[in-house]
Amino acid sequence: MEYRTLPPAEYAELEERILYEDNHLLIVNKAVGDIVQGDKTGDECLAETYKAFLAQRDDKPGKVFLGIPHRLDRPVSGITVLAKTSKALERLAAQFRNGEIHKTYWALCCEKPEPAEGHLKDWMVRNEKQNKSYIAGDGDTPKPARHPDAKRAELKYRFLYSTDRYHLVEVELLTGRHHQIRCQLSHIGCPIKGDLKYGAPRSNPDGGICLHSRFIRLVHPVRKTELEVTAPVPSSWKGIRA
Repeated sequence: MEYRTLPPAEYAELEERILYEDNHLLIVNKAVGDIVQGDKTGDECLAETYKAFLAQRDDKPGKVFLGIPHRLDRPVSGITVLAKTSKALERLAAQFRNGEIHKTYWALCCEKPEPAEGHLKDWMVRNEKQNKSYIAGDGDTPKPARHPDAKRAELKYRFLYSTDRYHLVEVELLTGRHHQIRCQLSHIGCPIKGDLKYGAPRSNPDGGICLHSRFIRLVHPVRKTELEVTAPVPSSWKGIRA
């Protein structure tokens, strides 16, 4: 199989975005606008781009394997884990599915949360046509009868500090629901910068939102040792010390 030849600038950028790599894993810092897996847009996805990168870098003939054990939304940036073997893919997917992976996000919010720390528990419903999620009820109460498809969403947040106009919030994601962080933070009056869908007053120039997968801790799928990775925030996040 032949992959496209990457121009020097794109090759260098992809190389710089690698956060960790060995024979089993490739962990990269996804940019805003990248899609992790192919969709109806037909745009090249991150996995295919890095297949071309690996084929070019390693002068590798034939097909390159890169499996996708989890996804980040297109407007979100940060840590994305790719599997270089089928065994690693199967074991990583199980870790993600079973909630065994610790994930921390940074969100640059339009308002400062009150209180400064909190544990949010909600019932959430997804509107497929709108590609949007809504809060359907308090997660400490029984599932709302009018929303039988609601799923329980849970996260912890902590305010870190403010810039001139925005407020940096750290989020520990405890469940993985559709648009969960965006929806739950918006529900407490803290929409994420650039996130028009969930109440931000204006968009970002790059079309993304200021939500970043900052830190991950997982068990290496082959070596069985604990692995921790941190991703620097995009340069467009003005005033953030990271």
